Amino acid sequence: METLTRGSLQGLRVVCFESRRAKEMAELIRRYDGVPLVAPSMREVPLSENRAALHLLPHLETGGFEMLILMTGVGTKTLNEILLSQFPQEQILAALKKVQLVARGPKPVAALKELALQAAVTVPEPNTWREILSTLDTTVEVRGKRIAIQEYGIANPELIAALEQRGAIVTAIPIYRWALPEDLAPLRDAIVKIVHGDADVALFTNGAQIDHVFQIAGFDKATEALRQGFKKIVIGSVGPVCTQVLRRFGIEPDIEPVHPKMGSLIAEVAVRARDVLAKKSS
Repeated sequence: METLTRGSLQGLRVVCFESRRAKEMAELIRRYDGVPLVAPSMREVPLSENRAALHLLPHLETGGFEMLILMTGVGTKTLNEILLSQFPQEQILAALKKVQLVARGPKPVAALKELALQAAVTVPEPNTWREILSTLDTTVEVRGKRIAIQEYGIANPELIAALEQRGAIVTAIPIYRWALPEDLAPLRDAIVKIVHGDADVALFTNGAQIDHVFQIAGFDKATEALRQGFKKIVIGSVGPVCTQVLRRFGIEPDIEPVHPKMGSLIAEVAVRARDVLAKKSS
């Protein structure tokens, strides 16, 4: 019988670029005996005067959309907060009940539950735009449907193009954008550590983190040095969406967990990191 063993980071220096859940990430790394090097890389900024979001409600009420795809839990909550600035909650809920709600995974499902709403369609793991398409292909006819997509900081042109190819009429509703953190010192320090070989692992839990890391490296004329540094350490990606962005920058992740969750990522890194480092240094 196979025995499952709990891995240990055994003092490995682990850079994480998480912002909103930075403390939780650091605690998980310590729990596996690693040394966390926390470098917040993002700041969530609600779009001021979010006309697209505010105009969504009248469109829902008049039948302008038949489906709303909710990409993130935070985006779903923020959408409700934006609408509450001009409309009562009862009116918002009544409008949302008029459309098919599609949730990209458990976080939008939980956000809807807080509003006493339920998704008509829930997209399974790993919750990429491809799973959205395959789920819709087997459950809903999208041809001719007017679909709104709640974007989550970055646009998803592949999803929009694929839905349009299927005959849907698609409108993107941007809810918030990612900005660089106000204090860039921890992020710059992490990049220096990676470049100089003073880190063993780098963990990415969001595609925007990668954009921002390379944006700062570009400012500091350290892009190529950073790429070389990444080749010498363990790169952990939380899931396929994050991996796609890493590959766009020429970085191949060493570890991607089966379940795209923060805890699963650290657990798998704890089991495999030493072996990956040994292969890279041989």
